[in-house]
Amino acid sequence: MTPGTRKRRQRQDKVTLSDVAQSAGVSAITVSRALRDPEKVSPHLRDTILRVVEEMGYVPDLAARALASKNSGLVGVISPGLASHVFVAVIRGIEDRVRSSDLRIQYASSDSDREDQLRQLRFFLSQNPAGLVHVGQMPDPAIDELLRRAPCPVVEIMDISRPPSDMVIGIDHRLAAETATRHLIAKGYRRIAMLGNGSDFRARRRLDGYQAVLEEAGLFDPTLVLSVDSHSSVGLGCQLLERLKSEHPDADSAFCQNDDIALGALFECQRRGLSVPQEFGICGFNDLEYAGFAFPAITSVRVPRYDIGYRAADMIIRAAGTGMPPPNMVDLGFQLVERGSTAREG
Repeated sequence: MTPGTRKRRQRQDKVTLSDVAQSAGVSAITVSRALRDPEKVSPHLRDTILRVVEEMGYVPDLAARALASKNSGLVGVISPGLASHVFVAVIRGIEDRVRSSDLRIQYASSDSDREDQLRQLRFFLSQNPAGLVHVGQMPDPAIDELLRRAPCPVVEIMDISRPPSDMVIGIDHRLAAETATRHLIAKGYRRIAMLGNGSDFRARRRLDGYQAVLEEAGLFDPTLVLSVDSHSSVGLGCQLLERLKSEHPDADSAFCQNDDIALGALFECQRRGLSVPQEFGICGFNDLEYAGFAFPAITSVRVPRYDIGYRAADMIIRAAGTGMPPPNMVDLGFQLVERGSTAREG
């Protein structure tokens, strides 16, 4: 058998959508619907089709799909720090929702580089994607214009405060910071610092909320805002707390931009012999798993990261389909989880 003959036989043996439909006793349209919009098919029928798909080893032909539907079947996800703890849950949510469809995901990590974001966006758009999930940084006219002109559904995720180019899902980061700061005041803390890294849009919104509440209470001191344009880490939290106590020995608490920094601040307090929460209170952000297992456990703002990813993918699937269109803005809310790191009497 020549190599050319082998290739031709492999092509002939490839399982098609029609093969799956015939084996399952349904139409090809029903199979496609079960893969792309599973909620439109009864659970029993969907399970039957998915079982046949698995048994026959059916793999969607993305090239044929692109010709038929004018998109490649790919969903582009552009986000800074894809490997960070914060985005792991978001990614899991996206993949869990897309898994039951015939869409596929491509990721790009843009960090904070504007030109890199533009390059990644242009690359994704050149592939005729089925949709885009975008985690923006600071507002940028060129990026906003690309998103507005995208020929596919676009979902911006994490913060809902800006009008979306198409759709947006997340939380109000400013309101979350206001809630956390009011909690610290209610617990009797008065010299409340903010410890953070970077200056992206969400961090800026949290700073605005922190500042607004403290100004209202007559407690805002701009010198208590310590921020370093660097990747977040537990070590950075140690460094920022050390700097804070060196420059402001009377600082009695900190609202941290994320849980990595909060954990580092807790470690530094323990190294210095500072009692948490009696002498120093700590509040984090995101409520990563370890926040609840530190000692004392860290008060944090819980962000529904998995739900943001899952619902973002669902919005793209629904927008690309013919069913009920998704809303253009979804506020999933947040929860302040009070724990031992702020459990001081006011």
